[in-house]
Amino acid sequence: MSGAEALIAGLRQADPDRLAMALLAPRPARLRLLGLYALNDELARTALAAREPLVAEMRVRWWADRLAAMAEGPPPAHALLDALWAGWGREAATLAPLAEARLHDAARLPHPDVEAVIAYADATGGALMERAGAALGAGEPAVFRDQGRGAGLVAWLRARPALAALGLALPGPDPAALPALAQAAREAFASARAQRRRVPRGAHAVLFPGAAVGAALRSAAAGTDPAGPSEFARRASLARLALTGRWRI
Repeated sequence: MSGAEALIAGLRQADPDRLAMALLAPRPARLRLLGLYALNDELARTALAAREPLVAEMRVRWWADRLAAMAEGPPPAHALLDALWAGWGREAATLAPLAEARLHDAARLPHPDVEAVIAYADATGGALMERAGAALGAGEPAVFRDQGRGAGLVAWLRARPALAALGLALPGPDPAALPALAQAAREAFASARAQRRRVPRGAHAVLFPGAAVGAALRSAAAGTDPAGPSEFARRASLARLALTGRWRI
């Protein structure tokens, strides 16, 4: 199995939406995107896999260090690092902040306030989407950061109950928190939408924020934890993306 085939197989199980995004992108960028999205999944799982925060932090730090070291040359033999080197070369070092952002999860620390959740969404979803834009050579990183902030906040809102059980949500009940985060996501999506003419058509797929985002934001604005999309909604949304390239909220 080739490196790309292994990445596809892994993402088919772990993150089928981002697999679809990578495969809908122009062919020259696909290996870069497959590696990027596989790394994102690996980092998210690594940060939460160990029961002991210190062990989890050490494992995430290993990834941050290995990625940063790729600025100097090829990594030690490792399937995912090899794939990242094949797709990104020395530019893989620019992915190190994605690992550093997960140190917060590894430490099992709550976010102190809404602003901290927004900053976390920027460092995870926003940075991931910006790097996806870079993989495609898109020259307007702001639109990718804004769209990524919105998508990251929606993902956090949907995951909030599970995160709370791990001590990773907000420190206590705050009836204003979900509506505030929903509003921040709406503003981020609106900013991205306003810049839509700057996005090359080949980059549309990587701006996909997920299915049923509007319904999720309406739930959060009403103070209710939003559910994830149904399988039907997810497939329909991806089909629309494939047919029309429409990514805007």
